[in-house]
Amino acid sequence: MNAAARKTQRIYLTLTLGNTLAASFIWGINTLFLLDAGLSNLEAFAANAFFTAGMVLFEVPTGVVADGWGRRVSFLLGTVTLAASTYLYYLLWQLSAPFWSWAVVSVLLGLGFTFFSGAVEAWLVDALRFAGYDGGLETVLGRGQMVSGVAMLAGSVAGGVIAQVTDLGVPFLLRVGVLVAMFGVAFWLMHDVGFTPERTTHPLRATRAVLSASIENGLKNPPVRYVMLAAPFNAGVGIYVFYALQPYLLELFGDPRAYSIAGLAAAIVAGAEVLGGWLAPRVRRLVRKRTTVLILSGIASALILIVLGFIQEFWVALALLTLWAVVAEVGMPVRQAYLNDMIASKQRATVLSFDSLIGSSGGVVAQPLLGRSADVYGYPASLAIGGVIELIAVPFLLASRAQHARADVANAPTSTPDAESQPS
Repeated sequence: MNAAARKTQRIYLTLTLGNTLAASFIWGINTLFLLDAGLSNLEAFAANAFFTAGMVLFEVPTGVVADGWGRRVSFLLGTVTLAASTYLYYLLWQLSAPFWSWAVVSVLLGLGFTFFSGAVEAWLVDALRFAGYDGGLETVLGRGQMVSGVAMLAGSVAGGVIAQVTDLGVPFLLRVGVLVAMFGVAFWLMHDVGFTPERTTHPLRATRAVLSASIENGLKNPPVRYVMLAAPFNAGVGIYVFYALQPYLLELFGDPRAYSIAGLAAAIVAGAEVLGGWLAPRVRRLVRKRTTVLILSGIASALILIVLGFIQEFWVALALLTLWAVVAEVGMPVRQAYLNDMIASKQRATVLSFDSLIGSSGGVVAQPLLGRSADVYGYPASLAIGGVIELIAVPFLLASRAQHARADVANAPTSTPDAESQPS
């Protein structure tokens, strides 16, 4: 990695650190925050589903911003939108607002996150290629996941502890403050290189073009299509599990106001991100095909959830949660690298955003469905049901593997240019 590539990596890691720190202040207590505002389990997870629906709704339009106006512009708009909508969430909590208002602001939160999804990763890959870096993307993306995990660990633990010594609203105000600071950091450090935005005066026409490009370069590309079709089952269940673990662990712990325990759940997932990001390139060096990692990770995480649904002992559940998170996080950088190596630079942000859209669509359905199952059957049963749903992703990953894409064996330990062109 040359000096220019190292500089790009430092900027990427800085943006990842600040963004994740800001977001994670509330991740350990978000479900408790919604329940404290008077929402039922169904309403709380329905509010989360509206957040996810906002991501689905705005992924393509914000992809127009990223590809048409620049990844830097998209990031800056994301910080402003997310800060404003987070503050509105805080006001709704103070006012004990009706459910419809939570639904509206949740959609705006989703809009904020769509400005980030795809744009930052596309900025990184294009800037690295421009700098002359031709190594495996798992290494850099794994480092990003490790930094994200450290930030999430610090933010979620701090958010839980601060909520316990003050109230559930203060972590939301902290998120707003850090996002404002990140606007300044990104304005100073982040510049589009290796990519020229194609600005247009016809946003609706551009949106149609982006959607068409997403389908052409995503769903019509068989190995990419099957990875995308697996996403609703993995991502939808993952979002639910992350937020359901907060009240689930508090229930097992026996103290409904031990917010630091809820923060611990998010902190364990954060620690798993660090470990998973470190392990990903090492695991990748042990296997020739990236899809091997994805398939084994998907099966293992689903089976752990099913087992977790039958556990009533707090410390055993905590250990299984840790294992589930590590297994899931090992697969993330490998999946990102696999997709990026199959996408052209011009459509990178677009296709990555479309991939996020498809994954988020699973959360729109899974969260209220599993939230309702928690109301009726309890949290353990809802986790087991989630594990069964996650297993549905495996056949799609097997179908992607069967396409023998060059990206599946790119940067493999035993691969050669001739070997990479041959199916195995």
